[in-house]
Amino acid sequence: MRGSDGVTIRSEKSRAAISVAPDRRLDLVIIALALAVSVLVVWLVTGDLLLAAVFLTALLAFSGVAWALSRRRLVATEAEFAQPDWSVTIAGIERPDMAIAITDRAGRLTCANPCFENWFGSNVAPPRLPVDDASLERLADAVRGAWRDGTGMAEATDDQGRHWQAEVRRAGRGDDYLVWRLSPITQEDPVAELVGRLDGKLGRSLARSGIFAALVDPDGSIRAASAGFARAATGDPMTDMTGTDFVALLGQEEGERIGWARDAGRGGALVLYHVPVADPDTADQPDPATTPSLMLVVDAAQGIGASAGGTGSAPHLEALLSQLPLGLAMADRDGRLLFANPAFMRAAGHEGHDPPTYPTDLVVKEDKRALSEAIRRFAQGPSAAGDLAIRLAALPDDPVSLSLAGVRGLGDAAVLLGLTDSSEEARLKRQVAQATKMQAVGQLAGGVAHDFNNVLTAILGTCDLMLMRHTPGDSDYDDIQQIRANSNRAASLTRQLLAFSRQQTLRPEVLQLPDVVADVSQMLRRLIGEKIQLVVTHDRDLGPVRADPTQLEQVIVNLVVNARDAMQSRGDGSGKLTLATHKVTTTDVRAMRSEIIPAGEYTAFIAEDTGGGIAPEHLGKIFEPFFTTKEQGKGTGLGLSTVYGIVKQSGGFIFAESELGKGTRFVVYLPVHHVAPGTVIEAPAKVEAAPIQWAGGGAILLVEDEDPVRVVAERALARQGYKVTCARDGEEGLDLVREGGKFDLVISDVVMPTIDGPAMAREIRRFDPGLPVLFMSGYAEEQLRKQIGIPNAWFMPKPFSVQELSEKVGDVLAKTARR
Repeated sequence: MRGSDGVTIRSEKSRAAISVAPDRRLDLVIIALALAVSVLVVWLVTGDLLLAAVFLTALLAFSGVAWALSRRRLVATEAEFAQPDWSVTIAGIERPDMAIAITDRAGRLTCANPCFENWFGSNVAPPRLPVDDASLERLADAVRGAWRDGTGMAEATDDQGRHWQAEVRRAGRGDDYLVWRLSPITQEDPVAELVGRLDGKLGRSLARSGIFAALVDPDGSIRAASAGFARAATGDPMTDMTGTDFVALLGQEEGERIGWARDAGRGGALVLYHVPVADPDTADQPDPATTPSLMLVVDAAQGIGASAGGTGSAPHLEALLSQLPLGLAMADRDGRLLFANPAFMRAAGHEGHDPPTYPTDLVVKEDKRALSEAIRRFAQGPSAAGDLAIRLAALPDDPVSLSLAGVRGLGDAAVLLGLTDSSEEARLKRQVAQATKMQAVGQLAGGVAHDFNNVLTAILGTCDLMLMRHTPGDSDYDDIQQIRANSNRAASLTRQLLAFSRQQTLRPEVLQLPDVVADVSQMLRRLIGEKIQLVVTHDRDLGPVRADPTQLEQVIVNLVVNARDAMQSRGDGSGKLTLATHKVTTTDVRAMRSEIIPAGEYTAFIAEDTGGGIAPEHLGKIFEPFFTTKEQGKGTGLGLSTVYGIVKQSGGFIFAESELGKGTRFVVYLPVHHVAPGTVIEAPAKVEAAPIQWAGGGAILLVEDEDPVRVVAERALARQGYKVTCARDGEEGLDLVREGGKFDLVISDVVMPTIDGPAMAREIRRFDPGLPVLFMSGYAEEQLRKQIGIPNAWFMPKPFSVQELSEKVGDVLAKTARR
């Protein structure tokens, strides 16, 4: 159903009416049968056919009156609901600048405003929008956050480069709907800002100082001009100069002197100054074919004048340049810097400082000579413009483009310098590259850990089977135990890889971060030694967080161990380690102006040491797996990568700040989990549940595509008295059930060729709906349960021992015994 103004609405009442109709017909049939039986009974009892006919006529009359009355009420009720008034909904979601849509729990589009249909179409429902893959993943995360926490945020980008900020919020009486609000993200346009200023007070102020300004497009037409320019060019300050040919307003007189065309040679000579106006967010180097120009027209007889300080610069022009968002400066023929506006100093990395004596003081040593020669060349040659690639001393890793233009008629000023602030763009590029690399490495780490878990499962299982045939004291017993111990050590490495790739099984709880720090503080004091001072501080009114306490302890321990090693590597090994928790409000997050952390409330954990610090070239790599700056044999390179994975999987963020010789500071931001008022947050007691004993045997279907894992599992289960039937893939396992095989339990790998474990289980349930399934996989249980979604299913992570497999199978059979 589509409401007025193009609002898409899907009605539930029409479907309800359709379902009611069959029930109404059934009621009429039952009533008719009751009437017939009543008349038959009267006739049989009295034997008088006339009396039975009178009785039937009376019943029909009363039934007709009752049906008419009920029909009137039904029509009135249906009329009340048949034509709902959607004007309130339409008025509530109608926004010309925001796309609004409502989806139900099944992900179906329930309602959308015209703006949503214009941007994304009417055949799609969020989060499945026409955007890139990374945006789809962020939107899916926002949906999960909204169903879990009530709200979610994400940014999305389509193939045309358009950006949106998406906010999704849970709503409805039963919290069964999601309300989507998508707002376009726009960037500032300094060219448009300059247009407004020329037509305002700045343009009038320049005119009083004898400077007439106009913004001219590459084709020579005027985009905007000050009132003073219009008065000087046409005699009327109210003339609209938009679209006028700039060159047509000027005339060339004898001696190549330039003046206003309307003066016909009787006016004074003019001096023109040309300043390219490039958008710093879209252009590193101004393109003459697309870049507009700021044209400054000055009376040659009056001139712009000299400054009181005697530098020979132009104070009127300085007043104009200081207001522009573009980085501009002026230098004399000897290379001295006469003036630099705040935007130039900000782009050069010296915001808040006075301009240096020479522009070469702003660049690295290797580029000083090239810049000095370029300034001298443009100052002494004809009026021209060009660009020079330099590296700033404040930002030596990112080359920037410096524009130079030779100017005349400004006293001592001979060269105009232009510098675009590209630091933010470079930072965003580095962040995107780092995030892309970390995502690719995480996927690789997860895949490697999965395959390695299969190998370790076969090794551990074989060791367990061999130990059953050997007793302590045998010549091979110790060797087998050594193999088993090394395999368990390798299994711990795979768990760290899964933590880095955010595929580790977490058991989150609502807790207070200071409680976790307090639980491990005594262990930390023994861990860091007596020479290192440990200081622990906590903020008040910290919000609770939702995370796995065991994994948070691992995050704290890993950060402390790294800090200890950094301080012990310096001098006598002494130092100071500060652990702190800090309250971060939404206002604090906005003040950070971070492109990574969304606005919200956070509880931060800070670990700061006084070690040797991390070199700048290594700071961007510290969270990569197997990257370490420690000596060979003193670190695996998985500590910080594990920390990174746990924090990201918990919905948080981690940042590192370091300075050589002064120390390193790690900050972990965890989102505050909002709980109902009066809820008491306490750590539940950890109780290890003993497996249920099972000794009844049973028939088991074992489906595993890895031959070593299948062989070990089959031998282990057969030794426990189970009747095991093996299948090499999902198709073979499904055929065994189709052919009439009776089983008490299906044990299946999750990832298999052709038909994976979940798809096979769904088909098997069609033949045997109550058959329990035990999945085994090297991936995380939490991740797989979201993908599987099958009831009466259990999970066992790889690698596992023979005893763990037997206990898990017995536990499942005891809980689901059907025979």
